Order: sequence, then C-alpha cells, then structure tokens
Amino acid sequence: MTKSKSLFDLFYSKLLSERVREKSEVMIISVAIISFIIHLLLVVLANLNILHLNDYSKLFNNPIAAIYTPFSFILIYEVYLLVYYLPKSTTIYIGKQYEIITLIVIRNLFKDLANLEFTADWFNVKYDLQFTYDLIATILLFFLIYVFYRLNERKDNGQPKESNLSLEIVKFIRMKNIIAMCLIPVFFILAIYGLTKWVHGSFFSISNIVYSIKDVNTIFFNEFFTVLILTDVLLLLISFLYTDKFNTVIRNSGFIISTILIKLSFGTAGLLNTILIVVAVLFGVVILLIHNQYDKIGLRNSQL
Repeated sequence: MTKSKSLFDLFYSKLLSERVREKSEVMIISVAIISFIIHLLLVVLANLNILHLNDYSKLFNNPIAAIYTPFSFILIYEVYLLVYYLPKSTTIYIGKQYEIITLIVIRNLFKDLANLEFTADWFNVKYDLQFTYDLIATILLFFLIYVFYRLNERKDNGQPKESNLSLEIVKFIRMKNIIAMCLIPVFFILAIYGLTKWVHGSFFSISNIVYSIKDVNTIFFNEFFTVLILTDVLLLLISFLYTDKFNTVIRNSGFIISTILIKLSFGTAGLLNTILIVVAVLFGVVILLIHNQYDKIGLRNSQL
C-alpha cells in the first residue's frame, strides 16, 4: 500500500503538481511567442512566392492570421489546466471546458479577420457573416463564464475545508487524480496525431483528397471533447459510490449534456455552430444555478 502510494505521489509530482503547472506555463508562453514569429516568416515567404503552400491553407495568406498559431498553444495550456483542476473542483474543471471553447471561437475570429471583405453585402459574405456570429458569441460566452465562476465562488464559500472532508470524498478525489494522470498521455497522443495530420495535409499532400480536414478547428478538439464526454460519464458513475444527493447527480449529468452539445458543434457550421456553443455554456450555467439553490434548500431543511 505504501509503495503504491509513493508511486502515485511520484507520478503526481511529475504531471500535476503546482511546480509542473508553473513550468508548463512558462514553456507554453515561450513556444507561443516563437511559433508566432515562425508563422509570420511563413506568411512573408508565401507572399514572396518563395514558399508554395496548398491553395486551401488560408492561414498563410495574411499576417493577421499568424495570431492563430500562438492562440493554439495557449489552448494547449488550457487543456493542461483542465486536467490539472479535474481532481480539485468539478465546477472549475467544467469551467475550463467553457474557456477552451471560447478561446477556440476567439482564435477563429483572428482567422476570419484575414478573410474579411468590407462590402455593402456584409451579411451575404460567408466569412463576414461568420465573423459577426463569432464576435457576438465571444461576448455572450465571456459573460456566461463570468456568471458560472461567480456561482461557483458563492458555493465554495460554504464548503468545508479540505482537512474536514469525509473519507469517501478523499477517496473520490484520489480516483479523480488517477483519471487526470491517465488523461495527460491520452491528450498528448491526440495532439501529436492531430498536428502530424495537419502538417502533412498543409505541406506534403498532393491533393485535397489526402487532406480531409474541412475545418482546422476540429483538429484535436473534436477527439478531445469526445474523450471529455467519456471521462465525465465515468466520473458520474464513480460518484454514485460516494454520494446519492439528487442535485449533485443532476448537476453532473447536466455538465455531461453541456459537453455533448459542445462536441456536436464541431460537426456544424455557421449560425448553428454558434448557437450550439452558446446554448451548451448557458445550459451549464443554469444547471449550476439550480444546483446551488437546491443546496440552500437542503441546508435550511437540515437546520429545522
């Protein structure tokens, strides 16, 4: 038992400790800056016809599109933070999912900026219309995430300290730690696979048939949210071993539905894509709001 615990602590310190999080932050920021400079150089080389890229690689047509690349690395760090907070707080873990999809929308804004056409037919041009959708969605999502964290903050104020947690909750947190450590190599493999597929399609494929990814936003994140859904379902099932509170079960189930809606958005485009994302986050906010109110009722009843 002691040996397995020490092995667990070793892996945890190598993957999910505060020190590793701080080092990862510095590393990601450094890589983001370097990648931004490299992307700008590729844009310059492409515009000078020194480097010939596939016609459908629109990320290399305009210097503004270079902002897309550092945001991609910031998203990678957000993925790590999501795994980092998984054992610590279910609501913050879900909040990180919302932050990730919001950053994807913002990243898409930078990509669309490079393709805007300032004409009188603004609402008839595909990229202009999508830019409008994403602009409005960003504001709505930013506000909803703010509300989500405010609701979580109020709930946490009434939570017991970590030292006062029951044995069942401690076991559940340990189980979440194990799941979090398993997710890191899974996401790493998915990221390498997605990057390799995109680089091959952008630089080495000889036809559009080889490069089958229609939307660059689906690279990694389509599979990422699929894994999150499976993880959320697993956490829900495990939670039944440690709690039978109705509102907690409904909250966790609601968060799964929210994640599924985000996953479904990757298979859509245009206005439907934007609506699915906003509705997914709104659903999570409403679920947390009702859950907190339910907790207050339970607290008052226990005091009667």
